[in-house]
Amino acid sequence: MKHTVLFLCPHNAAKSVMASEYFNKRSEELGLNAHAFSAGTEPDEAAAPQVVALLDTEGFYGTVHKPRKVTGEDVEKASLVVSIGCDVQKLPLSETPLSSWDDVPMPSRDLAGAWQRIREHVNRLLTNLQTEK
Repeated sequence: MKHTVLFLCPHNAAKSVMASEYFNKRSEELGLNAHAFSAGTEPDEAAAPQVVALLDTEGFYGTVHKPRKVTGEDVEKASLVVSIGCDVQKLPLSETPLSSWDDVPMPSRDLAGAWQRIREHVNRLLTNLQTEK
């Protein structure tokens, strides 16, 4: 079964970008049939420069991300939606399972802490997906 994860954060400029990039890299390394993408409820004009710099130093070279607004189609094509600090009331209605990672710090205040927490959550999620293989 292919797993498609939609990561959401309000501005689609930091947390959801870090989560989807890390998820895709680790999923490939583990040989899982899983892919992630991201969107926001109120997208910014561009990804946060400090996030782009972090991803670059972590080996996600050339990551270019243009924030975009989540759509009902996005939610429908996902097998799981992960909200990272979003107001879930603003999401299009769907039967897609929803998980909330509201314990991730704001990257503008604690980039290292946000990156660490996101990796912990993603690794746990990937472990769960491995057992479902």
